[in-house]
Amino acid sequence: MMKRFNPAGIAPPLSNYSHGVVVPEGWRELHVSGQIGAEPDGTVPDDPARQAELCFANVMAVLAAEGMTVENLVSVTTYVVGEENLPAVRAARIAALGDVAPASTLVFVVALATPVLKVEVQAIAASVI
Repeated sequence: MMKRFNPAGIAPPLSNYSHGVVVPEGWRELHVSGQIGAEPDGTVPDDPARQAELCFANVMAVLAAEGMTVENLVSVTTYVVGEENLPAVRAARIAALGDVAPASTLVFVVALATPVLKVEVQAIAASVI
């Protein structure tokens, strides 16, 4: 089982994430490329909230393709264009991750690969071999 922890002596996490996650020896890793908020047909909705939902849904789909679930997440990195989109991104993250607290980084960026994109999420997961 992965060990998720927040060591004494440093400030607690600002939201639901862990400062550290230890993956036991012998587990396999899955690196999930940055997932954008695209529908299955490739269209990207204008709504940043819908984009955020799709980003996390796409991460979950990649995990599922390898027999993994949200519980297998080691870390998540989220890129957000515009601070005004943060509440929608947080809501989508909470809906997707629930109580699971992977290591996490959130970065505000000026732009992503194309101007219509407002959110991108990449992840690392691990499971027992």
